[in-house]
Amino acid sequence: MSKPNAIIFGGLNTCSRALAAYLVPLEGEPLVSNLRIVDKYSVNPPTTYLGAEFPKVLEKPNVEYRQANLTVPATVKSMFDPPEGQEPYSYVFDLTGEIQWDRPEKVQIINTFNVARQIGLEAAARNVKAYVRIQHPFYECKEKGKHDEKEDIKPDDVLGTWWHETLRALGAIENLNLVILRTAQVYGPYVDFGNIIGYIAVAAVYGYLKQPFRSLWSPGKHPMHVVHVEDVAGAMWTLAEWMAGIGRKEANSIAGEEILFKNDKNKAKEVEGMVPPTTTVIAPLFNLEDDSNVTMAELGKIVTSFFGTSFEFYDFVTNTIAKFKLEDVIEEINETHVGAWSEMITTSTPPVPKTHYTAYMDIYQLKKHVIAFNADKLKHITNYKLRRPQINQETIGEIIEKLKAEGTWPNVTPKGS
Repeated sequence: MSKPNAIIFGGLNTCSRALAAYLVPLEGEPLVSNLRIVDKYSVNPPTTYLGAEFPKVLEKPNVEYRQANLTVPATVKSMFDPPEGQEPYSYVFDLTGEIQWDRPEKVQIINTFNVARQIGLEAAARNVKAYVRIQHPFYECKEKGKHDEKEDIKPDDVLGTWWHETLRALGAIENLNLVILRTAQVYGPYVDFGNIIGYIAVAAVYGYLKQPFRSLWSPGKHPMHVVHVEDVAGAMWTLAEWMAGIGRKEANSIAGEEILFKNDKNKAKEVEGMVPPTTTVIAPLFNLEDDSNVTMAELGKIVTSFFGTSFEFYDFVTNTIAKFKLEDVIEEINETHVGAWSEMITTSTPPVPKTHYTAYMDIYQLKKHVIAFNADKLKHITNYKLRRPQINQETIGEIIEKLKAEGTWPNVTPKGS
């Protein structure tokens, strides 16, 4: 049986590099015949962080990278055209979307909603067998509950609203073999987006200073669930195979969930392609998280213990102020982080002054995030088995060792040692 040809759209700054390495591993048999990766960034010379391993994946003879502006519909259409003599692309992995929380709504609509919708429309026109869309955890989950796919959760701010709206737009496209993977917070080697790598950098700072890492959100018992990037890649592939075997109609009957309207009703008249608020949209949806089920406090203890320090909370007064006005405390909090990090990267052996990793925490990272997405449905329906079921000192250590090896993480001993 011949292997499928696949396209990955977007996500070079999130999970696409790991997915590409999963589909076409550096060692072993590839899962696809040919892989095309399309994003706005240049890879030679790189205009975004690539990590140490992805450039080696790009050297594989069956891997092609295309730099393209996916906000242009004609460009999206052309990206589906295979090279002469090659079979059409039958699997599409959609990792497009704006991940910066502070971008204005217009940018979110153009870069997330419009781009994904155009790719979805073209994929449907080309009759692709599987269209797997990633959904990052841009939601405000409930602290208690089942945390399953049927739970009614609120998108987090403008960013979350338009990522969620994108699911409705894709779900409404006729003949699109769509399946959605909604993830917890992603971590892993070379993952430089999201909150976890920021927490790791700050924990490294306090380990270096021999001081406790203090958090604002006492008592820290709320869920902050995570998933390793290898499992994001593994689950996306599993869902592509699952969808290709049964098609959208059966997939909806087995795993379909209603994608509820969560936007301003007036926007439906203003934004082209928005599904009317009264229209019911059903699409196969699967959650993904590891088995750690960590709370914020547990996650803090795992990360800080690796660096030989402890995880505590700020006092009541600081906590109270922060809950009302993070803007007033953010610079004070970051003053220690950034100063020590600067010292660490310059006194490192060898120095790593050009690293793009940082201990600066913006308002979004300092906010209280409740993230929980029970993955039982994925495991039950597709028999997916987690490759990295737990976050622990071993998985944190692997990340740090790889970053040190590529020269982007400081190699220092605690101050005064």
